[in-house]
Amino acid sequence: MHHQLSSGDVIADRRADYARMLEEGGEPDAAAELMEQALELVPAWAAGWYRLATYLEKAGRADAAIEAYRRTLAFDPDDIFGATLKLALLGDVATPDRPPSRYVERLFDDYADRFESALVEKLDYSVPQKLAALIASTGRRYDRAVDLGCGTGLLGPEIRGRVDRLEGFDLSQNMLVKAAEKQVYDCLAQADLSLAPDLSGLFADAARHRADLVTAADVLMYLGNLESVFAIIGELAASGADIAFSVEDAGDGEGFHLAPSLRYAHSESYVRALLAGHGLQILATVKSVIRKDGGKPVSGILFLTRKPA
Repeated sequence: MHHQLSSGDVIADRRADYARMLEEGGEPDAAAELMEQALELVPAWAAGWYRLATYLEKAGRADAAIEAYRRTLAFDPDDIFGATLKLALLGDVATPDRPPSRYVERLFDDYADRFESALVEKLDYSVPQKLAALIASTGRRYDRAVDLGCGTGLLGPEIRGRVDRLEGFDLSQNMLVKAAEKQVYDCLAQADLSLAPDLSGLFADAARHRADLVTAADVLMYLGNLESVFAIIGELAASGADIAFSVEDAGDGEGFHLAPSLRYAHSESYVRALLAGHGLQILATVKSVIRKDGGKPVSGILFLTRKPA
């Protein structure tokens, strides 16, 4: 019950519904008061504490929001709501190197059905086309491509024409179902890119150094520290392989930061240092608007790199 969006109590759920209506009507203080009443009935309702925390945050009551996010975590140790990320943005804890895997999995499982319409039609998402254009600039044809964090498979149709075998991996099973509907991937399987690069435990057909193209479109913003994913890429990529990926641009600076969107932005200098550390040669970079967020453009950097032969 701790993880349920419903409290299991009819009266508490009704109060929570009214609270949401008040918040949507621009009254976060009143919404928070009603959510507190709901939580008196079901004090161990993790989703309820999370909703209360968001209302308190919108009402400008940061200290009370922090306490409510802490309560969320107490009743939901797996952190499927991402309370740790919220606490980091509020300055209560250090920014984690990566978000909780269960949070990312739930986020995209819930988002799968409306993902493409929201991202492409409303947010002007353009990374697959732009990344595919970078890949096409090599003029190469690839024996085997591995699409990391493939999501609903938006990149697959863009690169299928120059790939003999295309494999896709994602943390969300619901996203993989959507990707399978496109019928462009030869293999689709679940994998968590935040884990250490034990390929036998992460990837089907786990032959090392098997891919001559590895892609990660709009994926790395759901990881902070990118060491683990580049270790995985290093294991998957054959000598001479091309690696194409995108990041949200953190601008000036040396590392990465957590944005209010709960996605991570990475500086170009951080990515360049990481690529150098993993022996990858940069062939091209493109700075571009990659999507909108809250009506505002989000800047990104696209990288085309190569593992030396």
